[in-house]
Amino acid sequence: MDNKKLQIEQLDKRIELFTPARRFPNPPTGWIRAIRLALGMSLQQLANKLAITKQSVQEIEMREKEGAITLKSLKETARALDMELVYGFVPKNGTLENYIDAKARELAEKIVYRTSNNMKLEDQENSKARIKKAVNERAAIIKHELPKSLWD
Repeated sequence: MDNKKLQIEQLDKRIELFTPARRFPNPPTGWIRAIRLALGMSLQQLANKLAITKQSVQEIEMREKEGAITLKSLKETARALDMELVYGFVPKNGTLENYIDAKARELAEKIVYRTSNNMKLEDQENSKARIKKAVNERAAIIKHELPKSLWD
């Protein structure tokens, strides 16, 4: 099996585990504050665990809520809460395979339609069925080769 294909399949299996998490929005206050409050932990108590000031904990909570927090801060805070930070990426259309398929088809259509338009200008127009077949064939080649131009 192609090394790249195997890598994509393995990543898709991992990504699949994260997919259900997309349905659950983050708490409006951010995870840190929501968990701290649910545990009945004060700002000072969390500050003590992190060896920082109470105001610094407030800043961390605000940065998380605004989406401006670093992974390092999230990991340290999770550790202080005796938790583990878990994160991942989930393609909007489900899998890496679907994402690659869509991009390969998009590039294949550009290539085939550009050629088809040139042929039309030369009065050698192809049928819709032949164009569709050419797009499918070109997409399969692109998907197999995964050229860097696919991501331009």
